[in-house]
Amino acid sequence: MADTYDLRGLKCPMPVLRTRKRMLGLEPGERLWVHTSDPLAVIDIPHFCQESGHALIESETAEDGHRFLIERGA
Repeated sequence: MADTYDLRGLKCPMPVLRTRKRMLGLEPGERLWVHTSDPLAVIDIPHFCQESGHALIESETAEDGHRFLIERGA
């Protein structure tokens, strides 16, 4: 089961910067749900995953923002 990282209330670029730091603490293959309220996160988080070698497993709209399930790359 993946942990949830609540980043609601933070504005760009903080969700990506905090997600990057949190992902460094995970082992390859571990997953993390990232919950954001920043509308730009729907662009920034997938771009971060692509650039960093992480897999964006799921992306969904939530009542108060957006949720992303990210799997740590190698």
